[in-house]
Amino acid sequence: MLNLERLRTLDALARHGSVGGAAEGLHVTTSAVSQQMAKLEREVGQPLLAKNGRGVRLTDAGRLLADHAARILSQVELAQSDIEAQRGRVVGDLAVAAFPTAARGLLPSALAALRAGHPQLRVRMREMEPADSVRAVLRGDFDLAVVLDWYNKPLSMPEGLAKRELLHDPADVAVHVDHPLAGRAAVDLEEFADDEWVTWAEGEFCHEWLMFTLRGKGVEPRIGHVAEEHATQLALIAEGLGVCVVPRLGRGPVPDRVRVLPVRHPMRRHVYAVWRADADRRPSIRAAVDALVTAGAGAVGQ
Repeated sequence: MLNLERLRTLDALARHGSVGGAAEGLHVTTSAVSQQMAKLEREVGQPLLAKNGRGVRLTDAGRLLADHAARILSQVELAQSDIEAQRGRVVGDLAVAAFPTAARGLLPSALAALRAGHPQLRVRMREMEPADSVRAVLRGDFDLAVVLDWYNKPLSMPEGLAKRELLHDPADVAVHVDHPLAGRAAVDLEEFADDEWVTWAEGEFCHEWLMFTLRGKGVEPRIGHVAEEHATQLALIAEGLGVCVVPRLGRGPVPDRVRVLPVRHPMRRHVYAVWRADADRRPSIRAAVDALVTAGAGAVGQ
């Protein structure tokens, strides 16, 4: 009879593509992964892994069994969800990933409400970029993720996930108090064609959105500075070192020497929760999503 934990190890190998990746995803050592795979090979009587340079690859038998393992584990998740749903109690562990401004502007109140309403639910939260957190939920490393996309650039969403919208997050342009446009009631992005931009790191979803949006308006952006945190970006703007887009969620205090200007054609981020569809009936998932919806209702000025 096939061992479920060994099938889980095979599934992790298939998804991560390496022993090291599988070990990290399962929170075990590489030696433990190798031992589990050796035992599984003895159980099935066939080699499941073959050397591939310095790494390994799945054999034909390994790929076949990995496909079955993914379906088996999905059914186990469904069974666990149904049992939890029948029991109806919000208990156990819940791992949540969230992009940084949601982790600051949305999660604290949601987590506090969960602790007050469901003291037997243990929640752990980690900051993570949207694309990474979607993959982490799909792999089963996290139960729930708070992610975003932009009004004109959707985030790719794989099959097998469910989602619920939490809020729309308006974004403005931040400029120094002495900027020529600082006194305007509203601006257009095209008006900043000659300015240097303070932006997120290259490769991050919001950075790619900004490049896509400005170029779509005929503006080739000049990047002056790169900073991960909005507070750091605003500190740079306060010294007259460029302009930046600043969403309202988790914004915090705006420095005195910074003016925040609405954009005439509003820019909005869509913030939503995602989880595996096969875990849809888990009371802990439903409770967490409800808490996030409630927190989102008062998180930003709409």
